[in-house]
Amino acid sequence: MKAFVSSTRQIPEAAIVPRHVAMIMDGNGRWAKKRFLPRVAGHKRGVETVRAMVKACIERGVEFLTLFAFSSENWRRPAEEVSFLMNLFVAALDQEVGKLDANGVRLRIVGDLSRFEPRLQELIRRSEDITAANTKLTLTIAANYGGRWDVMQAVNRMSAAHPENAGSYGEEDLAPHLAMAYAPEPDLFIRTGGEQRISNFLIWQLAYAELYFTELLWPEFDAAAFDAAIASYRGRERRFGRTSEQLVTVAPAETSAVKSGNA
Repeated sequence: MKAFVSSTRQIPEAAIVPRHVAMIMDGNGRWAKKRFLPRVAGHKRGVETVRAMVKACIERGVEFLTLFAFSSENWRRPAEEVSFLMNLFVAALDQEVGKLDANGVRLRIVGDLSRFEPRLQELIRRSEDITAANTKLTLTIAANYGGRWDVMQAVNRMSAAHPENAGSYGEEDLAPHLAMAYAPEPDLFIRTGGEQRISNFLIWQLAYAELYFTELLWPEFDAAAFDAAIASYRGRERRFGRTSEQLVTVAPAETSAVKSGNA
């Protein structure tokens, strides 16, 4: 497995276009309510936005797109809504995997999948297998995922793999066991719907991501809105703990690599 740079231990390369974008897709229910529709109508419309974002990422050269589809806390929602979301997940896998494969998209699903019904677990495995060789974009869906769950499962796996190192573990020991060890840390985090929090999403991986919040509800978020988020990212000064003055003295190649965010 390829080892990616840890933003708290080294200075990652950056670029005008973020390599990895992570998104919380918030506002489906409110979008539907504004139109006097049931909440589930908003979730259906949200799937169309997912398609649009996959297309936008491919066109703009983003390599990794990670979407928070269902958190470990979302089981607290009304039972009928949870049931609809599970059925929508099954339908989306059935209908979209062929299109993703045809467009060179690799699909990964991360989270505690043991709580899902066997049919859904099998669809997930099959979808990942079908798209495993694709390289144009890696689309990750976080389902029954929580950032604290991710850290704890990584700790448990690390401890089981190397009990002899107890008491002296470092970041480099934990990182390979995180659910998204196959991807670099997100450069840009986007949350729609107006809330300004990360809600237990990728709490380890977002350490130095640039955060972007928009009032737009997820079904309203389109390619133009995505471009606005990337424009904001480009305007950040990515210092990774250094001062602005230090950026002036780094080599030209490094300057172009880091001019996109703040510490």
